[in-house]
Amino acid sequence: MFHRLLIIALLSAISAKAQRFRVLALAEAGGHHTAYTKAAQMYLSRLAADSQFTVTYIRNTDSITVQYLDQFHLFLQLDYPPYGWKPAAEKAFIHYLEEGRGGWVGFHHASLLGEFDGFPLWTWFYRFMGEIRFKDYIADFADGEVRVEDRQHPVMQGLPEKFIIRKEEWYTYDKSPRTTVHVLAAVNENSYSPPGSKKMGDHPVIWTNPRIKARNVYIFMGHAPELFNNNDYTKLFSNALFWAAGNH
Repeated sequence: MFHRLLIIALLSAISAKAQRFRVLALAEAGGHHTAYTKAAQMYLSRLAADSQFTVTYIRNTDSITVQYLDQFHLFLQLDYPPYGWKPAAEKAFIHYLEEGRGGWVGFHHASLLGEFDGFPLWTWFYRFMGEIRFKDYIADFADGEVRVEDRQHPVMQGLPEKFIIRKEEWYTYDKSPRTTVHVLAAVNENSYSPPGSKKMGDHPVIWTNPRIKARNVYIFMGHAPELFNNNDYTKLFSNALFWAAGNH
């Protein structure tokens, strides 16, 4: 009996050691980003199996508390907007990032800041994201050239100086977040195909906030499921995940 228990304990320890880290993915459950989140889950499942980490998915913020988040090394905000969160979840999320309890990667809808669906602006998240408000977007989509600005950052390792993202909405904001965040890449608005008039001038699309203790990175691109057929995008996605989780 003793030997059996010892073997079970050893196997449990080996299994825990084999799991490099644990990811919590807050994934948008409905709307027109469902196809993207499904494609992201398929990609994450393959990546997790190959790289020995686990992913837990939730569809709302009801379960989020300080104690719950402490189970995870990375919080993945997978197209989930920054409004409509339960008050306890907001407090736990702030604690998680400000205390560096784990990393954060946000995609696309995570910058939908303003007054939406009857919810007020989340002031902390507004500051975290560079004090920007959503202004407009390219509803009929456009291809665009993303230009890397910080090639030394781990999130941008292995990526070319420029790469094309197809079929994206390209949000515009009331201003550039550049003065309060560290920009890793921006879109060249003159490269839009088809050309359009919805432009910002200075248009960052990947950035990190160095004022926050937790490793964090926001990646705007995250609308079309076809993104996961783009090798540059999947490289960006995996780089961000491993860096923010502390495994770069």
